[in-house]
Amino acid sequence: MTGTITRLKRLLGGRSGDGAPSSVADLLSRESLAAAYLRGSGIEIGALQNPLKVPAEASVRYVDRLSRDQLRLQYPELNGCPLVEVDLIDEGERLSTLGDGSQEFVVANHFLEHCQDPIGAMKNMVRVLRPGGVAYLAVPDKRFTFDHDRPTTTLDHVVRDRREGPAWSREMHFVEWVRHVEPTFGRVYSTEEAVAGRVAELMKMDYSIHFHNWTTAEAVELIGHCVGVERLPVFVEVFVSMGPEMIFILRRR
Repeated sequence: MTGTITRLKRLLGGRSGDGAPSSVADLLSRESLAAAYLRGSGIEIGALQNPLKVPAEASVRYVDRLSRDQLRLQYPELNGCPLVEVDLIDEGERLSTLGDGSQEFVVANHFLEHCQDPIGAMKNMVRVLRPGGVAYLAVPDKRFTFDHDRPTTTLDHVVRDRREGPAWSREMHFVEWVRHVEPTFGRVYSTEEAVAGRVAELMKMDYSIHFHNWTTAEAVELIGHCVGVERLPVFVEVFVSMGPEMIFILRRR
């Protein structure tokens, strides 16, 4: 951690009229980490109403699987929130419209848990990075979210999603969502028939739930597996746990 703080101070020093941030808390924020590590042209996946504030040296395009108007229909709870304009309609897990090595950075904040194949999604994020490019990932810690009552996703589960495809576990995740998450939003289902009906409705909508959820330990294990076993050509530049979320900054070799 000391090395990370020293590097951030060096990168951020003198950038603004107020000088470098004066405390560790100031240094280890989403915005300060973005200011230190994001340059050139890149993308942010699934920004919706909460895009990352990027420095002037960075130009970002927004990627989502639906247009902004379609996203409003799928997420009526975001009515009244300003949503970013979607520049590229693409599945964030695949990024099939983007060429290999075409981006200087990829931002994916609170996106990995929405992925049905997180390892495959990570591979595609790295695929589109140029050498030296950065993947900036914020991952929620389930203990601080509406996922707190759900079973924590194990590494074995995610590896199986990669090897066999995610279809084997898709319905199970929707059942977990309906039983453990929707009650926090006031939706309570008293019978198994009601649960099954709601699951079928969400699956037909292709609603983007949290398919997976992790605490800090499991998230670190997943990233370590991607680097060490899946041989993603990246190294971990920064890892910060900030209570409700973890931030990983990965640099392509």
